[in-house]
Amino acid sequence: MESASISFIFFGLAVALLSNLSRSPGWRAAVLFLASLAFLGVISHDPIVWIPLAGFLLFGYAALLWVGRQKGRGLGWAVIAVILAYFWLKKYTFLPAASFLSISYLTLGLSYIFFRVLHLIIEAGEQTRQPIGLGAYLLYLINFTTFVSGPVQRYEEFARDQFAAEPLALDIPTIARQLERIVYGLFKVNVLALLLSWLQQDALADLGHPLPTPALLWAGFRLALVYPFFLYANFSGYIDIVIALARLMRLELPENFDRPFSSTSFLEFWNRWHITVSTWLKTYVYNPLLTALMRRFPSPAAAPGLAVLSFFVTFFLVGLWHGRTSEFLFFGVLQGGGVAFVKLWQVLLTGLLGRKQYKALAANAFYTGLARGLTLSWFAFTLFWFWASWQQIGAMAAALGYGRWILVWAGVGLAASILLAAYEGARGLALRLRTSEGPLLASRYARMVYVTVLGVLVLVVQVLLNQQAPDIVYKAF
Repeated sequence: MESASISFIFFGLAVALLSNLSRSPGWRAAVLFLASLAFLGVISHDPIVWIPLAGFLLFGYAALLWVGRQKGRGLGWAVIAVILAYFWLKKYTFLPAASFLSISYLTLGLSYIFFRVLHLIIEAGEQTRQPIGLGAYLLYLINFTTFVSGPVQRYEEFARDQFAAEPLALDIPTIARQLERIVYGLFKVNVLALLLSWLQQDALADLGHPLPTPALLWAGFRLALVYPFFLYANFSGYIDIVIALARLMRLELPENFDRPFSSTSFLEFWNRWHITVSTWLKTYVYNPLLTALMRRFPSPAAAPGLAVLSFFVTFFLVGLWHGRTSEFLFFGVLQGGGVAFVKLWQVLLTGLLGRKQYKALAANAFYTGLARGLTLSWFAFTLFWFWASWQQIGAMAAALGYGRWILVWAGVGLAASILLAAYEGARGLALRLRTSEGPLLASRYARMVYVTVLGVLVLVVQVLLNQQAPDIVYKAF
């Protein structure tokens, strides 16, 4: 049962139906817990492969209880211990290989459990909540709707909905909206992402052949530009599905995407892309780090530089979290460097032009369009270290040569600026077309038409053509 397949949808709908047979928090918790165990059982019928993950869960709970009883003392040591346990289970290459477990086991879901465990321990250390029972702890961590690839939900939000005496309302319009969202998610993952994956593989194959320069440039252009949209369709489609299924179970998961390719800077991009992870890092890394640095260097003149440094460290950790190899380490350097450069650029321009003139420049249509194109281009560039090895990157660089790659990236930046500006303009015009219900494209009849069309396309690709969609990329982290 793949995490964005039709069988997964039917599983989730069946769980939602059972969950709604009673409004009792105990019943709803029991249904979710048993469904999550069943989900793990479907992923692997061998319980042995889950033992290390179970050990991490219990270790995290022991750390949580210890920090709570110590009233916050030793919080740093507990956090370090959990981080080291995570690195060890994920087999990060900077740890001695001889120390790793020799048995075969699964770490699926561990990266997202890791964030939630640290969240609980840090909050317990700050004395901001009552102790959590083992049952509630496990239910929060292995909830099948957030297990594979998030989103990373705060415990307070989960408990508010899951254990409420009066659960969230679930009327016919709400059910209809969730079913629509499931169709959108299926289309993104099983049709759009599949098509974009084919385009990427075709471009990659072309780079391996001795083609004329124009054909090689076109292959490089497609390879650079397609993957960000593939990753978005693949990941956000999955998120659409699990948010909708959770809402049918009267759980409200946080949004993880907010039109990221409309961003006019790399800093804004990370406020719109994988929102729950970037928010977690800003809450538990950026804010404490910046506060500590400003206490150490209290000069107001140092504040902008400290913010730049804090942004770099925070988003460098994004890369480190994604994987255990040097490629992901460099991916983190590029993420942190991109965000830090944007912050430094904003500081310098504000100082040079003044706050009012800088705001006017940032609102300029030409500047905005160029900024969108540069943001997408930088993200596309960084993603080469996300999906390829150093050897593959070297082969791609050699296939075109560095001079022609410069032309490719110039073309990507120009095309992205033009296409994204055209999209934003078309979207603005479409939103001006209104009915008494609101925007025409958001009306009930318009939604019915394009949901039907998208649903038919999903059925054609999945059932009639029997095409296997790419696996959820973030499932690997």
